[in-house]
Amino acid sequence: MTLRSFCSVILQAIILTSLCLGSLALTFAQVRTSSSYQLQSDSINFGGGLSTSTNYSLESTAGEIATGPADSTSYSLRAGYQQMQEVFLSLTGGQNVSLSPSIGGLTGGTSNGSTSVVVLTDSPSGYELTIVAANSPAMQNGAETIADYVPVASPAADFTFTTGSTDAHFGFSPEGDDIVLRYKDSGGVCGVDSLDTTLACWDGLSTSDTVVAQGPSNQPNGATTTINFRVGVGGSAPVVAGTYIATTTLTAIPL
Repeated sequence: MTLRSFCSVILQAIILTSLCLGSLALTFAQVRTSSSYQLQSDSINFGGGLSTSTNYSLESTAGEIATGPADSTSYSLRAGYQQMQEVFLSLTGGQNVSLSPSIGGLTGGTSNGSTSVVVLTDSPSGYELTIVAANSPAMQNGAETIADYVPVASPAADFTFTTGSTDAHFGFSPEGDDIVLRYKDSGGVCGVDSLDTTLACWDGLSTSDTVVAQGPSNQPNGATTTINFRVGVGGSAPVVAGTYIATTTLTAIPL
């Protein structure tokens, strides 16, 4: 009998576009950073400050000049410390994924697929990209499930996707210029060095957000991250035939 479990495994990637607001410093001001902190906006003035009561809080400034909004056909300026700084962030891509090929129940094997997203932001502090599964385990077929991949090298990710004869599991591996250290490698070990070896550093999905990429402001080109997915089934794994679906959410936020 042939096990046709994975011919229509779908990644339902939900694309979220975020807009965040902060403060814009303009006149006689300078953004400052240290090893632990970043001061994104500052102000030179002669009065104001933070005032609070039981029910309210008020932050004010006095002495700034030429503040307020100014707009033209091509530009928008929000001048002054108390003006809100509009941070642009977009997340595009992330199509549903059908893993292939189908996996035979008598022989086992692996099934693969991938999707890519592009994050574009002008946030001075950059962005963060996370992935989260809707279910645990992520891969489901009614009451039947396929386990999330557990790295043998845990707590690090596995450089090589490893499937034993009785294993059946579903994992992912991100690639791109902005992937976090956990998914970088030295050519054989994950979580060290700066390489991004193709189809390396495999991890399991979780119902808690997992950070896969962090990067700087990247207008106008954006940054691409590819998420590779893989199902591995051993020849003696007790998997019931059917169509298994994993639903995940990719979320980008400005930092």
